[in-house]
Amino acid sequence: QVQLVESGGGLVQPGRSLRLSCAVSRNIFSISNMGWYRQAPGKQRELVASITERGIKNYADSVKGRFTISRDGAKNTYYLQIDNLKTEDTAVYYCHGDRLWDGSAYYYDYWGQGTQVTVSS
Repeated sequence: QVQLVESGGGLVQPGRSLRLSCAVSRNIFSISNMGWYRQAPGKQRELVASITERGIKNYADSVKGRFTISRDGAKNTYYLQIDNLKTEDTAVYYCHGDRLWDGSAYYYDYWGQGTQVTVSS
């Protein structure tokens, strides 16, 4: 089975930091493209950060310099470090994996359930 489980969200004040986690089921050995998305109230879901299996990272212009995507292979977990949180970062954050490899087959288009980040004074 394939599971992506986000955690780490919460209610924080502007300027603080959060680290979001996306735990991937242990049977998945690689993800061709893993992305962090967010969906703010009244807005479309947007890709804010991604990392390829080879470690190539990309960021949306709106978050560049504040967001850092990373992975811990030993824990099979992806992270989104968010620094200097702004009110406009308020959204549900989702991790998404495309072309997941379990050693025998590829699986496509898997989403986590999301974790709420609320930035407010």
